[in-house]
Amino acid sequence: MQWTDRIRQVKIFLVVAAILIAVASLLVSRSLTHDLAEQEKSKMQVWAEAMKSLSAADENTDLSLVLKVLDENHTIPVVVLNNEGVVTEYRNIEIKARNAKDSIAFITSYAQQMKASGQIIRISLSKNNHDYIDVCYDDSLMLKRIAVYPYVQLGVVLLFVIVAIFALLTSKRAEQNKVWVGLSKETAHQLGTPISSLMAWSTILKETYPDDELLPEMDKDVKRLQLIADRFSKIGSIPEPVPSCLNDVLIHVVDYMDRRTSKKIEMKTELPNEDVIINMNASLFEWVIENLCKNAVDAMGGKLGSITLRLEETDKRAIVEVSDTGKGIKKKDISNVFRPGFTTKKRGWGLGLSLAKRIVEEYHHGKIYVKNSEIGKGTTFRIELRKR
Repeated sequence: MQWTDRIRQVKIFLVVAAILIAVASLLVSRSLTHDLAEQEKSKMQVWAEAMKSLSAADENTDLSLVLKVLDENHTIPVVVLNNEGVVTEYRNIEIKARNAKDSIAFITSYAQQMKASGQIIRISLSKNNHDYIDVCYDDSLMLKRIAVYPYVQLGVVLLFVIVAIFALLTSKRAEQNKVWVGLSKETAHQLGTPISSLMAWSTILKETYPDDELLPEMDKDVKRLQLIADRFSKIGSIPEPVPSCLNDVLIHVVDYMDRRTSKKIEMKTELPNEDVIINMNASLFEWVIENLCKNAVDAMGGKLGSITLRLEETDKRAIVEVSDTGKGIKKKDISNVFRPGFTTKKRGWGLGLSLAKRIVEEYHHGKIYVKNSEIGKGTTFRIELRKR
């Protein structure tokens, strides 16, 4: 849980850092964009005055300074319209047209867009204001790039955060896998010696008391322990799937659970008439169903109830559902039931369902999830296995 909490804290830190970087970037970019826009507006006012001087000049006027001002504009798109709306001058505009007529139409339309956005300076050429020119201008390419840059930067930061979180989760999962594999193999190793001794004592007891009715049941439990040890030893390796009958697996689980649970709990099966054959490791998959059934027994808390195992087959999938009439799962907990370390029991490590999920998804390439759950009514887990 400490590792999970640390991962959650790191994720929160990365998200908060990304938000702060994005907000700071947007504020700085907004300030730079505003300052640059004001500078360009000031330049265009000077440029418009130069156009006015050029329009009012005669043959004796020195135009060297005026022409220098006009020629120095290499970045800001500008269109000059007379009082009839006819284009008289334009600069720094990339024209997208096939011929001269289309070019004029394109520039005129562009100028109208500038006027609509308020980027216009009207220069009067006469005292009565009947003769004037409209200097329409647009943001320079540099200003547009600066305005877009923070959003690009925000995308890069978000991408970095996603990659960092993915790397953390991958590292976490790899570490959990090592812990599970080590724990499983050590458990199998530790169980091996007492199981061997029990098997030897069982053989001796059979020879000494051949008619004892309890010995066959004890022998079954010893074999069960051997099966459990075998399952643990397979965790971490890639067991070879073989064609197996799902009907038999479910019947075997019901038979085992029915003898070892309270008589208040009824074990039910809803199986198709025909056998459902699928490539699987029957021993590990049987453990998954047993785990779901044991959780269902715990959910009923010793009260009257039932556990139902359903099996159905489609063209592409075999579907197993384990339903109980227990206390149900809270909605806020449904997304966490398969998370390692999560448990609602007073005792337990919270590894059963996470290990079941790994067996279903990684070993059998299937899917396991909570189909539905209602407080006080029960829960249904659903397993979907692909047919091959």
